[in-house]
Amino acid sequence: MKSEIQSFKKNNITLMIKKYLLLFAIALFAVSCSKKVEVKGKIAGSAPLERVEFVEASGVATLPLINMGLDKDGNFAGTFEAPKNGMYVINYAGKQNLIFLKGGQTVNISGTAATFPAEYVVTGDAKNDNDFFQASQKFLSTYGQGLNIQELMSGDEAKYVKGMQKIEADINKNIDENVKKYNPGKEVVEWKRTDAKTAILNLMVNYEMTKKQMSGNPSFKLGKVFTDYENKLKENNDEMVKTSPFYRQYLLTKMSPGFQKYAEAKSKGKTDITTSELFNDYLKSQKDVSQITKDYLLAFVMAQSDIHPQTPAKTSDKIKKIIEEDIKDSGIKADIKKMQFTINGFKIGDDAPEASLVKADGSAYKLGDNKGKPYMLVFYASWNPYIAEGTVPVLKEVVNFYKSKMNFVFVNVDDTKDQFVKTSNAMMKGIQGTNVYADGGLNSDIAKKYGVYGFKLPNFIVVDKNGKIASRSYVNLGDPELITILDKQTGLSAPKVAPQPQMMPQMNMDPSAQPAPPVQEAPQQPAQTK
Repeated sequence: MKSEIQSFKKNNITLMIKKYLLLFAIALFAVSCSKKVEVKGKIAGSAPLERVEFVEASGVATLPLINMGLDKDGNFAGTFEAPKNGMYVINYAGKQNLIFLKGGQTVNISGTAATFPAEYVVTGDAKNDNDFFQASQKFLSTYGQGLNIQELMSGDEAKYVKGMQKIEADINKNIDENVKKYNPGKEVVEWKRTDAKTAILNLMVNYEMTKKQMSGNPSFKLGKVFTDYENKLKENNDEMVKTSPFYRQYLLTKMSPGFQKYAEAKSKGKTDITTSELFNDYLKSQKDVSQITKDYLLAFVMAQSDIHPQTPAKTSDKIKKIIEEDIKDSGIKADIKKMQFTINGFKIGDDAPEASLVKADGSAYKLGDNKGKPYMLVFYASWNPYIAEGTVPVLKEVVNFYKSKMNFVFVNVDDTKDQFVKTSNAMMKGIQGTNVYADGGLNSDIAKKYGVYGFKLPNFIVVDKNGKIASRSYVNLGDPELITILDKQTGLSAPKVAPQPQMMPQMNMDPSAQPAPPVQEAPQQPAQTK
């Protein structure tokens, strides 16, 4: 019996150890696969209304991953899901810079308002990667100023290729020196080498286009020395197209002459064909282009040409169909669909989604309570100066004119409920309507469901008496199209007046938000065809 008990204990201990090791392995796996990045920082001398945003630099849809406010001392903090390990754009006070981040990191960033984010200091998990990155960028800035690209451009093909090879060698030498000095991770080093190749490729394609134009020969081609070196630089094409928006621009520039010719032939006599349709058909004819490259380039062109606030519903439907049928990569498909929804909004006639909202007294509020009467959703925040200065005076007039026939719901997306109470009491005082708070601000349930971001504030959406979406989202309350919709929903007729300019934030939805490398010139893009 004693031996059986000992055996039982031994087996039980063994099972417990195995269970513990399994749990430990699962925990390690969870940590290694985490996509969350925790960011803390301080910007000395910052204004309290400024915000800090992070955007994925290599994605096809440049929607902010997080939008953080600063306290009176310039501190900010937040956590966001990083789609991949790589470069991210920091937005602050209308300025941008890059930072290399990995999922699972805790990152501390500091700087001063006068120079942030052009200059910043990183501590924590991301320190080595970004010390390396900043040192490499500093070298490039100085090195680029010393280059005489025009002199190289004026030379023959062999001389130009030698010049590009020297640039590549010099940059790689600096990269190797910085690797020894800062001990960065492998991924940021690979990114930097890709970035160098991409900058050179864009210089090369500009040289090719210039020489072709000077020759006057549409069939002009450069020699083997040039093309061999170019092909060597882009031998890792699929990884480069995933990583670099500027590599995508290079590919688009290379395709531009062929696409122009194709578009002219296919669009002749047609008035409603879009750039996206033409480019999608053109890509299908390019058998030597990989599917992942086609997906990235198509998403890039759609975002640039046919996804904007004034896109007609018919065009939006065409874009949706192309996204569903012809973009194969699930990540790219999800990103471009999210971007299209954010910019173009719901389809007219869709049910207006219910969302979690709360009044100042803490009681819950439902949008469905408005059923039987049309209403306008007005999204706003205290930290957006345009709202108090340019929107509120116009909002008072609009509410006073339509209030007998429709309701107004003012949805505050400030960071805290306390700030909502202060803001609604001050900013919306005397304006008839229901003031509610979206718990979580821009991370709230309603902000996600209605595609509300900082660059879209203020934001106005009309819902009809049956709870159906009656308009796209607007950022300008004086938009004549919006006034027409309000008239239709209420049966009233607003007096026609000359439009008054409003101070409005700029909507920047450029998928190539990444700052340009110092030795790179802006490449051409396929021309828009409508």
